[in-house]
Amino acid sequence: MSTSIPPVDLTQLPADELRAMQAADEEIAECYRVLRKVNLNVVGEILKGQGQFIRLNHYPQGDVYDSDTHAQYYYHAHRDGEHGHFHCFLRAAGMPPGAAPVPEAAGRDWPQGDQALSHLIAVSMDRNGYPIGLFTTNRWVTAETWYPAEDVIRMLPRFAVDHAWPSWPTNRWLSAMLRLFRPQIEALVRARDAALAERRAAYPDRDVYEDRDFETLSETSIDVDAQMQAIRKALNV
Repeated sequence: MSTSIPPVDLTQLPADELRAMQAADEEIAECYRVLRKVNLNVVGEILKGQGQFIRLNHYPQGDVYDSDTHAQYYYHAHRDGEHGHFHCFLRAAGMPPGAAPVPEAAGRDWPQGDQALSHLIAVSMDRNGYPIGLFTTNRWVTAETWYPAEDVIRMLPRFAVDHAWPSWPTNRWLSAMLRLFRPQIEALVRARDAALAERRAAYPDRDVYEDRDFETLSETSIDVDAQMQAIRKALNV
């Protein structure tokens, strides 16, 4: 069972952070605007030309990667209650100075070098192509290299996909989503590590990173409009 996080009180955030989140919301609204004009959505942009939508397959094939920022993502489906979700990553070359895998990574067959990517967050989508939730996963789910929560949090501002393939609006939208919901993502990442520690204490004989009975570590529902309203309230505008 995953850990839910309590509502985040945006009134406790500095004004400059709130304004950055407000700018991200404006970016998301612009992406929606240009897609709606031609009856498209951010998920459909990823699936176009990809053939039949098959459970667990990555879309687009080969993932989306920005060689400048080293951000990476893909879309797929395997969970109930959603159409699918975006998995967002950062590769080692794009990480902030000092970021390092957990000590337990030593001697394990985890990705190395620039391939030592970290999963930042997953964004759940509904059948209409709109976001409904955020969640974190265990290491085995994404075959990542595990980094401590505080290092992952320092990686969040570095996630940006700044090119036009396979869709400029979707790339811009997803990059902005991690900025708009950064407070919730930070809370989820910390809850992820707390859930892992609790699991390790409860099952000391298991390798918690590879525990197939422990998949989603933390999650929360989201609403873009509600987030923007909370930002305006916090800014008193």
